Amino acid sequence: MSANSLPEGAAVWHSLEVDKALDLLDSNADSGLTPQEIQQRLQKYGPNELEETAGRSAWEILLDQFKNIMLLMLIGVALISGFLDLMALRAGSLKPGEVPFKDTIAILAIVILNGILGYVQESRAEKALAALKKMTSPLVRVIRDARLVEIAAKELVPGDVMLLEAGMQIAADGRLIEQSNLQVRESALTGEAEAVNKQASLKLAEETSLGDRLNVVFQGTEVVQGRGKVLVTNTGMTTELGKIATMLQAVESEPTPLQQRMTQLGNVLVTGSLILVAIVVVGGVIKDGGFKNIQELLEVSLSMAVAVVPEGLPAVITVTLALGTQRMVRQNALIRKLPAVETLGSVTTICSDKTGTLTQNKMVVQSFSTNNKTFRVTGEGYTPTGDFQLDSQKISLEQSPEISALSVACAICNDSVLQKEQGEWAILGDPTEGALLTLAGKAGIEKDQWNSKLPRVAEFPFSSERKRMSVISQVEGVATGDASSRGVDPAIANFLQSEPYLMFTKGSPELTLARSTQIHLGDRSAPLTEAQRQKILAENDLMASKGLRVLGFAYKPLAEIPPEGSDEASEQGLVWLGLVGMLDAPRPEVRAAVQECRDAGIRPVMITGDHQLTARAIATDLGIAQEGDRVLTGQELQRMSDQELEQNVDLVSIYARVSPEHKLRIVQALQRRGRFVAMTGDGVNDAPALKQADIGIAMGITGTDVSKEASDMVLLDDNFATIVSATKEGRVVYTNIRRFIKYILGSNIGEVLTIAAAPLIGLGGVPLTPLQILWMNLVTDGLPALALAVEPPEPDVMQRPPFSPRESIFARGLGSYMIRIGIIFAIISIALMWWAYQHTHAAGYQGDPDTWKTMVFTTLCIAQMGHAIAIRSNNRLTIEMNPFSNIFVLAAVVVTTILQLMLVYVPPLRDFFGTHYLNLQELGVCIGFSALMFVWIEAEKIFLRIVGKKAV
Repeated sequence: MSANSLPEGAAVWHSLEVDKALDLLDSNADSGLTPQEIQQRLQKYGPNELEETAGRSAWEILLDQFKNIMLLMLIGVALISGFLDLMALRAGSLKPGEVPFKDTIAILAIVILNGILGYVQESRAEKALAALKKMTSPLVRVIRDARLVEIAAKELVPGDVMLLEAGMQIAADGRLIEQSNLQVRESALTGEAEAVNKQASLKLAEETSLGDRLNVVFQGTEVVQGRGKVLVTNTGMTTELGKIATMLQAVESEPTPLQQRMTQLGNVLVTGSLILVAIVVVGGVIKDGGFKNIQELLEVSLSMAVAVVPEGLPAVITVTLALGTQRMVRQNALIRKLPAVETLGSVTTICSDKTGTLTQNKMVVQSFSTNNKTFRVTGEGYTPTGDFQLDSQKISLEQSPEISALSVACAICNDSVLQKEQGEWAILGDPTEGALLTLAGKAGIEKDQWNSKLPRVAEFPFSSERKRMSVISQVEGVATGDASSRGVDPAIANFLQSEPYLMFTKGSPELTLARSTQIHLGDRSAPLTEAQRQKILAENDLMASKGLRVLGFAYKPLAEIPPEGSDEASEQGLVWLGLVGMLDAPRPEVRAAVQECRDAGIRPVMITGDHQLTARAIATDLGIAQEGDRVLTGQELQRMSDQELEQNVDLVSIYARVSPEHKLRIVQALQRRGRFVAMTGDGVNDAPALKQADIGIAMGITGTDVSKEASDMVLLDDNFATIVSATKEGRVVYTNIRRFIKYILGSNIGEVLTIAAAPLIGLGGVPLTPLQILWMNLVTDGLPALALAVEPPEPDVMQRPPFSPRESIFARGLGSYMIRIGIIFAIISIALMWWAYQHTHAAGYQGDPDTWKTMVFTTLCIAQMGHAIAIRSNNRLTIEMNPFSNIFVLAAVVVTTILQLMLVYVPPLRDFFGTHYLNLQELGVCIGFSALMFVWIEAEKIFLRIVGKKAV
């Protein structure tokens, strides 16, 4: 078969015999490919590399920042201002000491700073693909032209024969030709923690899921032990890892709600500003009967354009989000992408893994059945302390000695170790065996002590075919010739007569019970009746229906050590001991976190690869689902069309036996229903779903680098409760952003109207220069706005549904507030402006006639300080609030007021900003008019309280 006719499909290799796969790829298991075949295939398939689609370059990202409509308007203002200064410079009409182009330089500096700020946020390269590439091996050993050679992994082609050994990272997908004790860890790809035993001789069904394809290996997975020979079937982007890379790059990043709202805000402000500019220019031309004052009208227009743009807003928002990330890190949530802080506040659905996130990732025995009694067990995690309960009553070991007997079996038939590390109990080995050791510890049975009483002399290890394991121990005291059982611990004295060995068996309850012919009844063993057998099976079914993982235990006295390989014969005629049911127990704090979610209008959804009964039990226990709610399995999901899934996705809160690739479909279905989705994940296969979700949440402890790089947030403690805490913080951040937007834009509207009014009411000149407006927008607006950004949360922040992520920035009365306060602000300022103009142009006035402009400037700035104090709460009066609950607001007000007075009374600053000295009377008038702003807002609160309406 030529290279040009090689099969294109990748899904069928596990369903083919080895010889058939070799034929299809025209390869030889012993000699591999010839140099000519290798060259042909390299040309056809290309190098074995993950390809990256071209993204935006750094220059493109930087240039995109200056496409923002508000920055474009500022650039236009700067150019026109520069042109007017150039004309004045040529005409020699500059005032003494006036610095030319200072407005242009200041405006362009702000534009550049905002551009850099946006660039820094956006330019964080997407590193998920780079993390994927790290999972590919640099060198690989292959058989080519009947010789063993080592080549670069990128030179592999379909048909190559690759050799595997322990410790290697697999460089391509392939069909096993032969293997010896080969175990491969595929957790990064499939999410399954345990290494997989590979078997070359198997032929599997085409629909076999990825994690069950035991006769193939995958790129990026790791050989744990053994060795193997592999026929390379897929390279580069056609591997399973390549498919993930393709999905990752196909997922397009949508603007966050905050970014969409800021775009909308910019469009509204610029449009409104241009309309006002047109009104002022046209009105001025009509009023003057021509273009004789066009320069003055242009200066007014420039000042209005600068006034309408909140130059300090991007910086304030960035600092607010950064402060939010710091608070979240203290709660074990690491934010990787800054806008995600606010986005969390919009989440309507949290899709969470079960293991380790909703649960402790520690198996804990919940109940066990022995001697026809079912006992409950208390305790948390691997700590070997807890009580035994029978019919809800605590019982002692003396009352029920059968507990000790079963506990001995749990400790001896066990390969794990329970130990205390840094004050915490931890398990070395399998979590299931850890749960059994913890149970034994609660009964006072310590494995170390019992290993000396019953030293292991042989074993029949666990295998997936047998579904059980057995341990043969020598009974000390009997083996030394003491025919009586006086040397045997009382816990197992009834197990023996004179036999020197004991075999303990654990495994599948059905299979272990089928090999049992007797039952242990506390102080003796008796023949196992059919009625007892049915009762045990019914108890097993009851435990399993509660989501417990159930193991059966039995023992058998032996006269001699059974020969190796005699497990089938030896594991017959067992004495049944009992059933043990365990569960990966829920985290104690998650139940309250789920309830907090529901109170906040957020729907929690469980997505797990575990059995549906276990998933239902945990979800019901935590309050994620109710009894009788539907569980959707991976197989059912696979058969559903996208439309069917979309119809069901709002009705299902539990997804079981779901593979990571199904998560992407679930996220997309929820998003099509208008939901705002947070999704957790830890494996490589989770990366596309994490990137698609509105908030992708990776696991900090168990997560792969790929999942972390694709995520917006990393849970440092892998805990669901941390997601809820982060969501609360996101709501607080959004509330504070709305608060300071109200504050900033209310004043900007007041500025614009004040500037526009000056020529229309016949006052000469522009009351504020662009430089003074920049000062107001950056300093007198910016510092208090930053202080408002750390306002503590309202008590009911998690007692209401999330606000729609698609709501306008002006929603819920914010727009009307800004216009209303802006108009009041303008009325106060225009009244002051009229009085100040008359005052400074009165006969006998000793100061500069332009002093009225400085009075307007000072009034606008100080009025904002009263606004900042009053706006801390929408409903409570300032005198009802603790002034020190946000000390930053007081500090910002004091500092900003001092800075403003410095512009008036420090000569160098006065000259640079073009202000004039104010006497005490003039300053007092400014402060008096400014105080009216504070009085108005407080009066509004009283009025709204009287009419019973809640403020915005």
